[in-house]
Amino acid sequence: MRKASVTRKTTETDIELTINLDGTGKSEIDTGCGFLNHMLTLFSAHSRFDLTVKCKGDMDVDAHHTTEDIAIALGQAMKEAAGDGRGIQRYGNICLPMDDALILCATDFGARAYLNYEIDGLKDKVGDFDTELGEEFMRAFCMNAKITMHLKRISGYNTHHILEGAFKAAARSLRMSLKIDEETRNEMPSTKGILS
Repeated sequence: MRKASVTRKTTETDIELTINLDGTGKSEIDTGCGFLNHMLTLFSAHSRFDLTVKCKGDMDVDAHHTTEDIAIALGQAMKEAAGDGRGIQRYGNICLPMDDALILCATDFGARAYLNYEIDGLKDKVGDFDTELGEEFMRAFCMNAKITMHLKRISGYNTHHILEGAFKAAARSLRMSLKIDEETRNEMPSTKGILS
């Protein structure tokens, strides 16, 4: 089983996170932020990665440190769980509809950290969640997981739907990227012979 756990403790957050890439999408999420709980729960369900997140953060300030640090821990755990990447499909992509929103996501689990984030047209907040934190989350995640991700809003006007579509699209694309290809189970998905 491709599993990993990360503990991250700073003066701003205290995080325990576990991921299983060969799971069924079950999750236990407690971030202290309702909207982030919602996003990570659906991320787990749509990726089918089992995910446990417990975070005590400085929510008296805002959700910035909690969001960014959870993304760092998630990226580190995913990279560790994937190992050397042998047998994975490596690439994933989806164009995902969420009511009025249409979101494109393409991912390469190829050890190159890059994010192209074109999720615009958002209101400043969804509930108490600052919507600019969506980009902070995806950037910290990609940098620590060493993933290339292109995330783009094709259409949409409802901020909740757009962000939810972005998290679902990322989950579905990563599910494809990290799925084991039975035809190439023992091969590296790179002509270099290594993902680094």
